[in-house]
Amino acid sequence: MSAPSAPPAARAARRAVDRDIVRLALPALGALVVEPLFLLTDTALVGHLGAVPLAGVGVASAVLQTVTGLLVFLAYATTPAVARALGSGDRRAAVHAGIDGMWLALGLGVVLALVGWPLAGPALGLFGAAPAVTDAGTAYLLVSLVGLPGILVVTASTGLLRGLQDTRTPLVVATVGFVANGLLNAVLIYGVGLGVVGSAVGTVVTQWAMAAVYVVIAVRAARAVGAPLRPGASGVARALRSGAWLFLRTASLRVAMLATVAAATGLGTTGLATTQVGLTVFGTLAFALDALAIAGQALVGHALGARDPDRVRLVTRRLVLLGVVGGVLLGLLTLAVSGVLGPVFSGSAAVQHALPVVLVVIAAGMPVAGYVFVLDGVLIGAGDARYLALAGVVNLAVYLPLLWAFGAGLAALWAVFSFGYIGVRAVTLGLRAHRPGWIAAALAR
Repeated sequence: MSAPSAPPAARAARRAVDRDIVRLALPALGALVVEPLFLLTDTALVGHLGAVPLAGVGVASAVLQTVTGLLVFLAYATTPAVARALGSGDRRAAVHAGIDGMWLALGLGVVLALVGWPLAGPALGLFGAAPAVTDAGTAYLLVSLVGLPGILVVTASTGLLRGLQDTRTPLVVATVGFVANGLLNAVLIYGVGLGVVGSAVGTVVTQWAMAAVYVVIAVRAARAVGAPLRPGASGVARALRSGAWLFLRTASLRVAMLATVAAATGLGTTGLATTQVGLTVFGTLAFALDALAIAGQALVGHALGARDPDRVRLVTRRLVLLGVVGGVLLGLLTLAVSGVLGPVFSGSAAVQHALPVVLVVIAAGMPVAGYVFVLDGVLIGAGDARYLALAGVVNLAVYLPLLWAFGAGLAALWAVFSFGYIGVRAVTLGLRAHRPGWIAAALAR
């Protein structure tokens, strides 16, 4: 006997949630794809200046990406706060929560830029590059630090709009910014002849222009609902507390990645190069799953604000299903191209020979990664930052010994990463998200 079909009301609810997920996730995916294109454009344009400028920008970009990556909490802390206030019907509080996040971003950006200027040269010197490379990187970094407050304001503003259930505007701003950045850099690097400095200036101008657009959007939204533009001490402090836990959560992810690269250095040049390609492929696949996580942040926060635990459960179930199915599809795609991607990433015959095994392991682990990524978004949306931070420490405590004990070969290293690290994240996140009463606890926060 076939199982009874779901009641019409339940089917309608599922379809409505699926539409909301797609409505938020697709534009979010587009914006996520555009972001790394900024760096790719800068790299391509500077690359024609020679090896020294390119190497200098590479070293400086590594520092900048680390800083901005760790501060992604400015979006992740802002999104659920805004979404929850919006779900409760208080749009004024929602907008003000986003503005508090933007003020926090501006303050952190200014402080980090001021601290970074005298440390830029010594920090890049730690990489041990040739003096000419360090000089080029320092020149790029000193100018780029001027744009740091702007890019952090953009990050927080993106969180505001996501919380307001709008992921299309960030896609438009990011796309226009990408085009403007490429044109401006080309003019300044080659037309004006500023070289590496021209690349940095072009990117800084673009970053501040994007920040200005978001400020205008935020000011208009505030005026429409009567929200104050000045920062609220309690709101900024709340964002900082949540952000501190999310910072620790993100830092644990960075440490895991760095540990994986460090372990790969013991496998020789081929092993390290192949691992770098593997991390690039994994990061690219993660964009699609991150888009679902962003939808989860916005929808779960909104449902909690509306005091609707049934919708929280439904959103979580649908996201888990979509995350796992998406992971399966991405895994199958990776498996299908595993034998032909080698020449795309490397001219080394040794890397081309080693890469398919790594890609097969990545493909096998993608369903688990899909589960992990969406639950990460669900718990961020629930404001469970403290648990995510502590779980991140536990994850590292499990992963690092596994990496040391079993990561001696290339395939083994990637198996430990894909099923050891991602696997323990699945356990710690699953225990929380599927624990009876977690929604009640989230409602009480």
